Amino acid sequence: MASEAWEPAAFKARVDRVLRRFVAEEADRFAAVDPVLGPVAGQLEAAVADGKRLRAAFCYWGWRAAGQPDSEALVRAAASMELVHAAAVVHDDLIDDSPLRHGRPTAHRALRAAVPGHPRSTAAARSLAMLVGDLLMALAGQLFADSGLPAAYLGRARPLWAALARELIAGECLEIMLTGTAPDTSASLKVVRYKTAKYTVEQPLLIGGTLAGAGRRLREGYSSYGLPLGEAFQLRDDLLGLFGDPDLTGKAEADDVRGHRPTALLAETWRASDEDGRERLRALLGRGDLDQDGLDAVRGAMHRLGAPGRVENMITARVEEALDALHELDVPAPAAAALTSLAHAAAVRPS
Repeated sequence: MASEAWEPAAFKARVDRVLRRFVAEEADRFAAVDPVLGPVAGQLEAAVADGKRLRAAFCYWGWRAAGQPDSEALVRAAASMELVHAAAVVHDDLIDDSPLRHGRPTAHRALRAAVPGHPRSTAAARSLAMLVGDLLMALAGQLFADSGLPAAYLGRARPLWAALARELIAGECLEIMLTGTAPDTSASLKVVRYKTAKYTVEQPLLIGGTLAGAGRRLREGYSSYGLPLGEAFQLRDDLLGLFGDPDLTGKAEADDVRGHRPTALLAETWRASDEDGRERLRALLGRGDLDQDGLDAVRGAMHRLGAPGRVENMITARVEEALDALHELDVPAPAAAALTSLAHAAAVRPS
């Protein structure tokens, strides 16, 4: 970057250029196998068309905070974090049967048009989406390995990829296994930590820092900053899912309620409810046919019992914990300023 000041829009543009060029080239190679694969290739490109690029930014500043200079090769390596996210989103939408992402049909919904004559077109489209997610994860590793960074740098960071994948999948499995069970705040927060928090902030920071040769103390500081901030990010996402503007979030607002997902927001509502209130919630949660009145009833109960406010307090406490950890780190001033800005961008946002 020309300036040491953090310029989020300029960084996002750099990452977008890397992602779109790389994925377009790979999509073309994929579609060249047979023209019928065109719609699947199109979903590869759609998967990286949008995004805040926060995960790439945390990887970048994990590198810079360790004293390394700006590097186009590092930007390419950081962009691979966004392909991990794209893969996770495709799989998550498939698991949850979410209809929308960024205001557009999700991959498994969009791909129904690719198999109109299939005797089980819905199942076939879901299978295609699963494979799109798998390919995106493979491409993440390819972009990282071919980023242009020295092989010795890549070698010391490569083991972190196994931890990233293991923890992300463990969190997704936990969410699946806890869906529909009695809501519990501690269990919900564990899902938050493993499904989203670690791969959103902590792991990108650690990968960037490890690429740069960061020492043990700095890496520990990254975790102390990254874990609570990643949790705050997902808690904000849960609030936006039910109380945000769907035109801004680009998601279906009833997904978590219809899916009876183990969110902290629902767990806090359940914890504060009496038996009559829990009985009313049981009648509404997990209903695929839940209408607007039913959704409003759930939201009304949440407000009456103060659940959104308690989740807001969780977010605030975690952001403060992250910033306190950051202030303890001995990092260059531009990195400290950028990581402070990123903390607010992750936890205080409209979408």
